[in-house]
Amino acid sequence: MAFQDKTLTCRDCGQHFVFTVSEQEFFASKGFLNDPSRCQDCRANRKARIAAQQASSGGAHLGAAGNGRREYTRATCAACGGEALVPFLPRGDRPVYCSDCFDKVRSYR
Repeated sequence: MAFQDKTLTCRDCGQHFVFTVSEQEFFASKGFLNDPSRCQDCRANRKARIAAQQASSGGAHLGAAGNGRREYTRATCAACGGEALVPFLPRGDRPVYCSDCFDKVRSYR
């Protein structure tokens, strides 16, 4: 496939940048299907910002509260009607099960 330089617009700063032939070849060699959406400066700034956030949190994934502890939500079990404590906010489009019923449902699969 023959590549040509492309002029793209950065989604963060709005500036135009050139996606060069060599960059396109590199992206293709890595299997990337999409063109970059940020210029090199904004990509570097974003990478540094993410690294700083991970360093300040000890590199651990934080729960929704931001304190590293998982939050639970009370819900009604779809099978037995009992209380279920789940580590997510039920959306209502799928059944929620207590631990015992979940184990039973999972064993049928």
